[in-house]
Amino acid sequence: MSQSLKDLLQQREALEKAIAEARQNEISAAVTKVREIVAEYGLTVQDVFPGRAGKSTSAKTTGNKVAAKYRDPVTGQTWTGRGKAPKWIEGKDRAQFAIA
Repeated sequence: MSQSLKDLLQQREALEKAIAEARQNEISAAVTKVREIVAEYGLTVQDVFPGRAGKSTSAKTTGNKVAAKYRDPVTGQTWTGRGKAPKWIEGKDRAQFAIA
């Protein structure tokens, strides 16, 4: 009743091939069906995937510029108030550096 390792590996390979073929056939059938429905109803990408149309992975916002809130009167350097405070404002009252 026990099979050899070689026989079992061959069976596994055959099963994996059959699984891959069945998956590809089902995917093809699903894509065909979806395309038919899209064409029948005149759907757009926005209809099918709301909030995703026109966006690309490379078009992500990469940080907007923020107006400076503080200025060093001696050097003229500015700081937005975000992130680590620069040395010229550390430990001091920020109100005296506020940009009006």
